[in-house]
Amino acid sequence: MFLANDIKLAIKLGLNGAYLPSFNNNFNHLSYSLKKNFILLGSAHNISEIRIKQKQNVNKIFLSSIFKKNKNYLGINKFKNLVTNLNFSFVALGGINETNFKKLKLANIKEFAGIQFFKKKAPLKGAF
Repeated sequence: MFLANDIKLAIKLGLNGAYLPSFNNNFNHLSYSLKKNFILLGSAHNISEIRIKQKQNVNKIFLSSIFKKNKNYLGINKFKNLVTNLNFSFVALGGINETNFKKLKLANIKEFAGIQFFKKKAPLKGAF
């Protein structure tokens, strides 16, 4: 179980980790004593937010939006350019559906997340 935006409480409750949203630029947690398997997840929408999440020592970054055309829209090419030269674990997020699912391989994406995609009843075809 993960708690959003409150690492101190996540530690106190003995949870598996915490999630730091893109707007969280805090570094206080770096002085906390974390258990060995405590996982920090973060989200980002651009290179400056990615750099902050790296400095916050997150284990994995949810990067959006790969397909959903909103204010954080990246598209497949910009997404690929952002992650290609960074030795880091990224999770694709934003507008992933059965139609564009196969395009994830074009950006060498190994992990993705989404709500609408998993509300479907059919199993994944051509999953990683």
